[in-house]
This record gives sequence, structure tokens and C-alpha cells, in this order.
Amino acid sequence: MERSKQKQINKNENEADSAINGHFDGRVKIPGWSAAGTPSTAPSSSVMESWREERTRSLEDNEMSLPSIAAAYTTILRGLGEDPQRQGLLKTPRRAATAMQFFTKGYQEKIIDVLNDAIFDEDHDEMVIVKDIDMFSMCEHHLVPIFGRVHIGYLPNKRVLGLSKLARIVEIYSRRLQVQERLTKQIAVAITEALQPAGVGVVVEATHMCMVMRGVQKMNSKTVTSTMLGVFREDPKTRDEFLTLIRS
Repeated sequence: MERSKQKQINKNENEADSAINGHFDGRVKIPGWSAAGTPSTAPSSSVMESWREERTRSLEDNEMSLPSIAAAYTTILRGLGEDPQRQGLLKTPRRAATAMQFFTKGYQEKIIDVLNDAIFDEDHDEMVIVKDIDMFSMCEHHLVPIFGRVHIGYLPNKRVLGLSKLARIVEIYSRRLQVQERLTKQIAVAITEALQPAGVGVVVEATHMCMVMRGVQKMNSKTVTSTMLGVFREDPKTRDEFLTLIRS
């Protein structure tokens, strides 16, 4: 009985620490990586299993929920002191509902759908960087826009990813209700799970309209976040090379 209980405790601890690339908190244990931050030979099938759980909304869900979201916007308009029946606002609730579904379309997509046919075996071990990827998201605290740029670099380990797919990863995770810190880590973990590279670096520079339009109202403020995994975290020279190249 004691042995069985201890196994269950260990299982719970492993599940709590595992990397689920959704909305997670706490420490992240990345599949295919050792504690020292180096790639292991973990099978990619376990990675694929984690990706299958990411889609939480379908096109059918959009159609079914559109009337209720539009009704909620009608209630908001009334609460703001407006008349939803006046000419300029008659179609606003439905327009706003459709727009919000588009702003959060990342919930309809899965990483595996994007990357399944875009990972190639290639004998290349030099740094790959795609910088200045436009990013648009929504602050989950105030439901107002976050926008900026994402810079991604990775050091291949015999596998490379189609370059446009890096932008698609950004699109999937940014088109959700987000905080910038989580967005940055989700992008880095997704690339790590897909390629098991020697290292990944992600830097996000963004403007938050919740700071610009309300609150402290600082027009020129920008927030910069970064996630460094593998040799990007362990080796200062690799990290410095990446940071220098994205600034050039």
C-alpha cells in the first residue's frame, strides 16, 4: 500500500511539472530535454500527444456562440449608457462578436497542424534567426490590444523548420487572451518540442494598450520579455550572439 501511494505521489509531481503548452504556471519541464538543458533522445510521439490537446474551439463553436457573444455586447452597450437600437449601433454587437472571435482565433488552431509537414532533416548546426515578426494579441486582464514584434532564434540539432512556420507559431499563441510573459515562453517551448534543438531564444517587444489608453497612460512605454532555453541559457556567447543579431 505504501509503495502504491508513493508511486501516485511521484506521478502527480511529474504531471504538475510537465510542459503543457497551454496556460501554465510554475516550472516547466520540456519534453526531449535533460535537466542540464541539453537535448535528449525522447521520442517525438510523446510531444505530438501534448499538441493534440491544444484546440479548445472549433468553427462550429464560433457559429453556435456568436449570438450569445453579440447579446453580451448589447448588454455592454446599454451598461455604457448607449442605445443599441440607434442606427450606428444596430449591427455593432454582431460585428464586435465576430471581431473578438477573430482576435482569439488561436484557440481554433493546433501546433501539430502547422508543423506536421514542415520539419526537415538537415545537416545544419548554425544559428537560425527570424526577427521582427509582427504580433497582435489581447490582454487577458482588460481585453484590449497588445501589439509588437517577436524575434526568434534557434540552434538546430540536425532538424530545421520552414521559416514561415515560426511566424505561424507566433500567430497561434498571440491570437489568444494573453499575458506577454506566458506568450514568450509558449513560443519557445513549442519550437523546442517540435525540433529538439540545441537551444532556443525568443524576445518579445510589445506595447500594451492597457498602459497607453488607461492607468498610467504612458504613450511610449514598451515591455520586453525573453525566454532562453538550452545553450541560449547556458552559454553566454550564444545568447550574446543572438541578442546582437536581433538588434542589428
